[in-house]
Amino acid sequence: MATMTPTTKTLLEKISSWPERDQEELAEYAREIEARRAGVYVLSDEEWADLQEGIAQADRGEFALDEVVAKADKRHGV
Repeated sequence: MATMTPTTKTLLEKISSWPERDQEELAEYAREIEARRAGVYVLSDEEWADLQEGIAQADRGEFALDEVVAKADKRHGV
């Protein structure tokens, strides 16, 4: 079993004092790393809701909102 690096341990101690938005951003990055390592990506509740809304819009013949596309691009480094 791998151990945590000292840098990681120090950072994790500081995270609890971060604003929720920053913690969620870190969690998103961690999910992406875990997905890369495991080969499986698990959508967050927010990503799942965005996906469902996008599907509903497509079913109605509507285009995705610019903000939804921008979020997806940001998530995937585009």
